[in-house]
Amino acid sequence: MWKADRVLCRTRVASALLATTLSVLTASACSGSDSGGDSGATPEEALAQAKTNLDDTSGVDLTLSTDDLPDGVTGVEKAEGVGTHPPAFDGTITVVLSGQPFEVPVIAVDQLVYAQIPLTPGWQDIDPAEYGAPDPAQLMSPDHGFSSLLAATTDAEAGESVRGGDQNSEVLTEYTGRVGGDVVKNIIPTASGDFDVTYRITDDGELRSAVLTGVFYQDSESMSYTVDFEDYGTEKDITAP
Repeated sequence: MWKADRVLCRTRVASALLATTLSVLTASACSGSDSGGDSGATPEEALAQAKTNLDDTSGVDLTLSTDDLPDGVTGVEKAEGVGTHPPAFDGTITVVLSGQPFEVPVIAVDQLVYAQIPLTPGWQDIDPAEYGAPDPAQLMSPDHGFSSLLAATTDAEAGESVRGGDQNSEVLTEYTGRVGGDVVKNIIPTASGDFDVTYRITDDGELRSAVLTGVFYQDSESMSYTVDFEDYGTEKDITAP
């Protein structure tokens, strides 16, 4: 009888320990599921870390796009490709001229921009400002590119955590603020006035997207550009064509 009591006691203790362990694991999983980005960093610190990570990476896949380019504007509808450090770019830019979009292959390196202009053979050395576009290589410049927006953001505030990335596997924290037109001009040369900006940043401090809203083109309405950043650590040897 005494031996049976000991077995019963041990069974109860084991059951209690198992129940406690499962309770702790469940609580940990639940508390961590949507709490990403809660590192205790201030918005300014989070933006600074995102700038450092973007400046330090060898390269990223970039996409800049808009769905509301104003009618009658000569400007950039989309740009996508690989941006690297030192600043260089290899991709395409879709420019709207007289209401017609033209997708143009572009290589920007060593402070020169080359493009394959429609109906023109080979590569041409161009001035992108004539098309309302920046030097694409400079988009990766720490002083004049996308990361400079992070450093110039004022009134930064942390927002909600959202899911994103491949198969929504990442938890991103949204940060909002304001950026002056003198900085945004480095992205779109005709930008003017102040801009609202929303960033999405990973737990690891990588900038995943930025949405800029304001007046990008002279005598036009406010509009938005979205910039997406993927595949940090991309390596590509970009040379003049």
